Amino acid sequence: MSEVSTVGIDLAKSVFQVHGADASGGVVFRKKLRRDQVLPFFSTLPRCIVAMEACASAHYWARELAAVGHETRLISPAYVKPFVKRQKNDMADAEAICEAVQRPTMRFVQGKSAEAQASAVVFRTRDLLVRQRTQLINALRGHLNEFGYIVRQGVGHVGKLVEIVADPASDLPAVARPVLAVVAQGLQALQEQIALLDRENASRAKADAVAKRLMTIPGVGPVTATALVALAPAASTFRRGRDFAAWLGLVPRQHSSGGKERLGRTTKMGERSLRRLLILGASSATKVAARKPEKATAWLAGMLARKPRMLVTVAFANKMARIVWALMAHGGTYRAPAAA
Repeated sequence: MSEVSTVGIDLAKSVFQVHGADASGGVVFRKKLRRDQVLPFFSTLPRCIVAMEACASAHYWARELAAVGHETRLISPAYVKPFVKRQKNDMADAEAICEAVQRPTMRFVQGKSAEAQASAVVFRTRDLLVRQRTQLINALRGHLNEFGYIVRQGVGHVGKLVEIVADPASDLPAVARPVLAVVAQGLQALQEQIALLDRENASRAKADAVAKRLMTIPGVGPVTATALVALAPAASTFRRGRDFAAWLGLVPRQHSSGGKERLGRTTKMGERSLRRLLILGASSATKVAARKPEKATAWLAGMLARKPRMLVTVAFANKMARIVWALMAHGGTYRAPAAA
């Protein structure tokens, strides 16, 4: 056991597979461990590098194994896959993880503390409730369309849907009215829960110094600011804002060869929730700029004059991502560019 320098662990719910290797990459042991055997086993090992895929429960196990003295590293599953030999199974996955972590140019995922994951729970829960609200709105609108009631799309017109269901004078069938009332009540309950989480996000944004500075950026509100603080890696992970924008998937996909560059659509890699929030914020900014060009910056007005608005929206989201990295890395607040 003293020869072990690297251990790859394939995480699971009940049975874990571990693969130990020495400094030259030779196999030292292969073991299956039950969940209650993992920490006792690693407590007996000398200090070594323990690698695992960045998947469910990975941050928890990284914290637990670091507490018993090991150096933990998390690897994206996409970077582990090329090292799997032929058939995929738990033993092959653990060996692939062990081999991948030994590569000198391998990129790792930064571990998160329990507090950081707790902050992300608030945002994730709100995101789930918003999706459920959208489903109920679409269902209620679709049902009412069948009875001749047409209401405009958007959360702002939800009240009209509820009023139609609650109105005894409406000619809804008696069989459908109580069922639609259940949908309307569920919709109102979700509205109240989302409003509660919005207030929680607003209070968190005001209390957090970094989130407060991020909200000075046009298009970044309390929800986006708290999500960036909770979900984005530390600014020191990236060398420049361009790398942060690439991690978010806001850059063109490359398929270049033979010295000829071929750029396609955005890669859509990284944290999709942050990418969606930045694009939504950029969309609102470009809509305002399209209606009131005199209030737009010279860059945004010039882009809107030459390019389609959706392309400009993604480009502006890329610009926002770079500004976010600059504020998180160097401090300060957003300053609008001076007019030429």
